[in-house]
Amino acid sequence: MSLPNEIVLRPRFQQLLAEPAAGVLQRLEQSNDPAFELKRMDDHIFIKIGEARRHFWSPQLQLEILDEEDGGCKIYGLFGPNPTLWTFFMFLHFGVATLFIIFGIWAYSSAALGRDYGILVGAMVFMVVLWFVLYAFGRAGRARGKPQMRELHNFFQKALQG
Repeated sequence: MSLPNEIVLRPRFQQLLAEPAAGVLQRLEQSNDPAFELKRMDDHIFIKIGEARRHFWSPQLQLEILDEEDGGCKIYGLFGPNPTLWTFFMFLHFGVATLFIIFGIWAYSSAALGRDYGILVGAMVFMVVLWFVLYAFGRAGRARGKPQMRELHNFFQKALQG
């Protein structure tokens, strides 16, 4: 399995193996590299960059390893940002969208009542600009985390091989 040159937002992959999930889970758990942290919860393994090299934009790799009927297993992988960071960004985007709608309703009501609404339209424009700033900030962070995403993938592949 290879990753494309351009890493997309929260890329996913699947991989089939001929051995049972228990062996794969055990091998991944036993792979020791101080540059990475592994946590296992049932059929899921979370791989993070080690504390010494982790920064605000560091990604993580979530693996779900399930048995198949033929005796092999299927690995579902998901690259993504730290869940706390992801939740924070979604909260900010939701907040900006909510304020945009509130200012829009307020501006419409003011216009219908014959009151001045210019400042409210200006606030709506500011919300759009703020959304673009958040988007650019997120893209810059994703670019900063891309090398570590490749490190996580390489570590995962080496751990699979034993």
